[in-house]
Amino acid sequence: MSDRLAVLPQYILPKQALTILAGWVAGARGGALTTALIRWFVKRYNVNMAEAAHPDVASYPTFNQFFTRALKDGTRPLARADLICPVDGAISQFGPIQGNQIFQAKGHSYSSAALVGGDASLAAQFDDGSFATLYLSPRDYHRIHMPCEGRLTRMIYVPGALFSVNPTTARGVPGLFARNERVVCVFESARGPFVLVLVGATIVGSMATVWHGVVNPPRAGAVREWRYDLPTALRQGEEMGRFLLGSTVVMLFPKGPLAFNPEWAPGRAIRLGEAMASHP
Repeated sequence: MSDRLAVLPQYILPKQALTILAGWVAGARGGALTTALIRWFVKRYNVNMAEAAHPDVASYPTFNQFFTRALKDGTRPLARADLICPVDGAISQFGPIQGNQIFQAKGHSYSSAALVGGDASLAAQFDDGSFATLYLSPRDYHRIHMPCEGRLTRMIYVPGALFSVNPTTARGVPGLFARNERVVCVFESARGPFVLVLVGATIVGSMATVWHGVVNPPRAGAVREWRYDLPTALRQGEEMGRFLLGSTVVMLFPKGPLAFNPEWAPGRAIRLGEAMASHP
């Protein structure tokens, strides 16, 4: 079956209704039912609870608290690198931005302006720059950390669709990451600006940042933006946000010498804190 044919049902499924329902279930304090759901999920997706700060599944009053669980101290040591991997997951794609076009999958690209919600001046800062798209599967740790030290200057909520973001959908849905709901976080660093985008997906109940809390819901039908006159400074490796179910992170870096980890390749498993790239 072709990828385009495989994703056809997603065009007709009531994705937003399913997402609202999933968010309600994930936030419910269901006692023994919640614990049973977590046990099933751990077994179904082979989640490594030995790494969790609280390995006992019965200690989580809601599924969301389990899903966004903290790791034990020292579980993810930080590499000595200019840019470290901000998540556990797998590499979707990475490499150079061709003008303003970001590669999604064979036959599919999308513009940086579309990704950031239509702000052409913001997107232009990354023309001919570099990008990395990282996919978080259900079994992964779902907190997002800083690839380098940065100062938050803007956050933009962009409404959109709620397609799945798994590899099959990335190959089958044109412009997927610039089409789905997303939260665009804009930072300044010692080497210039960078953007870290949290991409929503089917049954992603919400996305949250450490400085704002839950960004969605509400799911407004228009772009919303926050500007920070007193920028929040975050250290390399510090938590910046989390997914409550789901999803994908896309990062944009400006034009300039950037060398990705030579061990990286599309489809490769990655872990928070490993070396991602360096500035030669």
